[in-house]
Amino acid sequence: MTQMVNTDVPRWSSITTKQAIFTFVIALALSIIAGLIELAEDARVLREETREQTLRLISLVEGSAAEAAFQLNPDLANQVANGLFNGGNIRYLVLKDDFGRVMVEQGTSEPERVGALLQRLFGDITDYRQTLLYNPGAGADPQQVGEIAMTLSVASIGQSYVERGLLIFMLGTIKALGIALLVVLTFHLLITRPLLRVYNAIAAVNPRQPGDWPKPELPVHRNDELGRLVNGLNNLMQAFQQGLDQRDELHQISTIDGLTGIANRRRFDEFVHQQWQHALRTQEPLAIIFIDIDYFKPYNDNYGHASGDDTLRAVGRTLAAAMPRTTDLVARYGGEEFVCVLPHTDSEGAQAVAEKLRQGIQALDIPHAYSGVAQQITISIGVASTTPGSQSSIEDISELLCLADSRLYLAKEQGRNRVVATNHSYDHID
Repeated sequence: MTQMVNTDVPRWSSITTKQAIFTFVIALALSIIAGLIELAEDARVLREETREQTLRLISLVEGSAAEAAFQLNPDLANQVANGLFNGGNIRYLVLKDDFGRVMVEQGTSEPERVGALLQRLFGDITDYRQTLLYNPGAGADPQQVGEIAMTLSVASIGQSYVERGLLIFMLGTIKALGIALLVVLTFHLLITRPLLRVYNAIAAVNPRQPGDWPKPELPVHRNDELGRLVNGLNNLMQAFQQGLDQRDELHQISTIDGLTGIANRRRFDEFVHQQWQHALRTQEPLAIIFIDIDYFKPYNDNYGHASGDDTLRAVGRTLAAAMPRTTDLVARYGGEEFVCVLPHTDSEGAQAVAEKLRQGIQALDIPHAYSGVAQQITISIGVASTTPGSQSSIEDISELLCLADSRLYLAKEQGRNRVVATNHSYDHID
């Protein structure tokens, strides 16, 4: 088949090129004819629109104009005239009282110099005259108080018509190109249409779920090269999906603590640095809460590691459930230590959250006969908060973490089962 193709034929002499040029010329001629018809129709539509808009404009100001004529109020008359000039293609306007006296006159009544075609198309719809009637109320009949007359600008109407005409011709040219291209591609529909379906299916692929792509069904091409292409793409999408699933699984394994099911130290490190950068940009406070289970080693030694693991899981679930917002993070820091990150939270707010956490853990009422502070599992908490870039002396996240850790140490020194935090709204190193 390929040997039958004459590769020596110049591109501009090929039958495909000739067909494309011939089709384009016909389509362009048809579009010009159709454009002329559309221009004539558009002139009729524009005439009707101009009449309706002008009459609507007059009706909107008729009451105010009648009021101005009745009261002989030149200021109100000027306001009416200005409103009309701003709202339409008005060239000349005059408002008179019932004695024929001019209250306001704007524009020029001199003959307008425009082309013969525009004058023929729109010259007969430019003049409007409306008698002004004032209704005194109380059942009295409306009385004539004046008259308003206006003349539209043929040039302004014509400019709108020319702009619309250019758009019509542009659309006509685009249509011509579309028709020409459609006719040329008619001979390739058996290839092009299925390929477009494949393309649209690929374009609709969700990058996060490529395996759920809308695989196109092509019964005619089931056993040919195009059908095999679709099957190959499907295999590729499924392979991508499998790779993404494995990546997500690995990411979850790498960021979730295997024992408690909450975030692990790796996830905490990533999150706290992200929130620090965000706080730097937005000048909003950031709080850190360090938590340690009181006398956990004696608990493990006496109740066993299985009970210790159950307790760690219960503490982790309780801390996570007590977080006030989805933007907060609680993570297992290591061993029996936990940490919370509270974006947009000052010291007072963080201290309130910490106290809630402390009470929540004590409310679990997990027996601990070997605790030196209570008969159940309790926690000690250190709280620190700062607004990066403010007057705070904390310059990086490591200083904030050290401050929270030092306050956790103070909580242990002061008897455990307590919260140690600053008394200021925003944290400073003392």
